[in-house]
Amino acid sequence: MRRHGDDEVHEHDRGLSHDLPVLARRRMIRLLAGAGVALVPVAGCTSEEGSSSSAADCATVPEETAGPYPGDGSNGVNVLKESGVVRGDITRSFGDSAGGTAEGVPLTLTLTVVDAGSGCGTPREGAAVYVWHCDREGGYSLYTEGLTDENYLRGVQETDEKGRVTFTSVFPGCYPGRWPHVHFEVYGSLRDATNATAITSTSQLALPKDVCDAVYATEGYERSVTNLGRLSLESDSVFRDGYGQQLAAVTGSVEEGYGASLTVAV
Repeated sequence: MRRHGDDEVHEHDRGLSHDLPVLARRRMIRLLAGAGVALVPVAGCTSEEGSSSSAADCATVPEETAGPYPGDGSNGVNVLKESGVVRGDITRSFGDSAGGTAEGVPLTLTLTVVDAGSGCGTPREGAAVYVWHCDREGGYSLYTEGLTDENYLRGVQETDEKGRVTFTSVFPGCYPGRWPHVHFEVYGSLRDATNATAITSTSQLALPKDVCDAVYATEGYERSVTNLGRLSLESDSVFRDGYGQQLAAVTGSVEEGYGASLTVAV
């Protein structure tokens, strides 16, 4: 079990202790949905091409806090039941929102969902993944002051025959107290995701420091430079007890944009 300690962190993500009631309720939902069947372990690894891993590389991914701003109905607003949330490009708001667009260095995010029981060798076609993260200034749509009418940087997709989902986004900023990251929830099906029920797993993806340094040297990310300088993966409230299975493989450049990939087994 992960212990995130009592360190003071930014209100965007206070860690497991802050979200314990939410996680407890989620666990109960999963147990009820499974009719007494034991929870399936979650595993994952970085994947340069987003491909599935060998059994030897199939390592368990810890269950993580969804933070206070998941937008999945567990803490107020529920974006998952809104028409338009199933999409690949999450840079813009949709529906009756303000219609804003998140600015920043382009980021293509690919998650590959595979079956843990097969040693991460079998893709999970027909699963669903919900991702969300902050904008380049560290704000979360639906929650942060000035962004409550926006729902950008949130989206759901169904995995294809290779177990993949790919989202077009922007590189998230670094706000005080948290290492740059992307939240995600895995569901057994798209129907489960859009009904916001029976979450299979909740975790977070970490971004490499060298890439963060390059991105944060560009216009619009000025606040992130100072914030990142006060952090490390080893001191982060979520990643400090191990991030080997959560650190994304990232390629690209500031000029052309970046691609981040992670393989997650359920």
